[in-house]
Amino acid sequence: MSTNPPTNGQLAPLKAKDFATNQDVRWCPGCGDYSILKQVQTVFADLELDKDNVAVVSGIGCSSRFPYYMETYGIHSIHGRAPAFATGLKLANPDLSVWVITGDGDGFSIGGNHMLHVLRRNLDLNILVFNNQIYGLTKGQYSPTSELQKRTKSTPMGSIDYPINPGAFALGCQSSFVARSMDRDPGHLKEMLHRSYQHPGTSFLEIYQNCNIFNDGAFFAFTEKSSKPETCLFLENGQPLIFGAARDKGIRLDGMRPRVVSLSDGKYTTDDLWVHDETDIFKATMLSRFFDDPSAESALPRPFGVMYAQERPTYESMLYDQLTSASNGEADLDEMIAGPTTWQIK
Repeated sequence: MSTNPPTNGQLAPLKAKDFATNQDVRWCPGCGDYSILKQVQTVFADLELDKDNVAVVSGIGCSSRFPYYMETYGIHSIHGRAPAFATGLKLANPDLSVWVITGDGDGFSIGGNHMLHVLRRNLDLNILVFNNQIYGLTKGQYSPTSELQKRTKSTPMGSIDYPINPGAFALGCQSSFVARSMDRDPGHLKEMLHRSYQHPGTSFLEIYQNCNIFNDGAFFAFTEKSSKPETCLFLENGQPLIFGAARDKGIRLDGMRPRVVSLSDGKYTTDDLWVHDETDIFKATMLSRFFDDPSAESALPRPFGVMYAQERPTYESMLYDQLTSASNGEADLDEMIAGPTTWQIK
């Protein structure tokens, strides 16, 4: 936790309500964004963040109204460009705690290119992707994460676009931290927000968020009490992959193919199961592909938690190291201008 004294005139440690503004929250009643907002405010208080040292940056969409409701610095920026604004902000002031709020449309459609580059650069940013598999702000068109054959106002005969898999996308962009949570599990969401903040680099947290107006129930298979134990796999580093209401199912690797096995018939024990390792990029890639229809007979459970976490130097630390070297006279301007390749003309 931070040892910084509270700011903004506060004489006592900040509480969740201290991170809430006096603005009317303009989301539809019942929207999953309310839960995410509450957990973020709670986690900021738990972390004892200094309000004067936090910036929340968003693009365009329902999720992107977030900065209005956070009593911190904030930018409601341009469609898809939140990562670019956040990059400039972090480079100008590396001491800021910068949080990027985006959605599946803002982040993966017009903003896909910006998302790609911020992930590979590995600035110390926290990216929260609210994924509701629909365009909510513009009233219900299909989004980049909508499933095949999704019938919407813009796809009346069903979408023929193959959907983006956010976790696989992030791993493919060389993200150093990839995790998934959901709006209807506040305890788990808070844990993932803490993990995102603690990661020294770009953290990518996908959050399943229910749009009860235009895509109600998209994730009910993973959030409802009756089905959640059978469809969700909650990852714990160093622990075998076990799930099920009776904790009687597990994931075993059959060569390089994951299989669901029973732990109740005596054929397999926990010693036979895949043990989760957050630092294993190859297995993280496999986990990100656990994307079956949950109603399918042989479906793999959907992973929630940290799929991948790797510590590597941040972009801003390497940039400032170069600036320091240059200012100390360790770099020769003429050599830098000339570059590594020269030609001799005879």
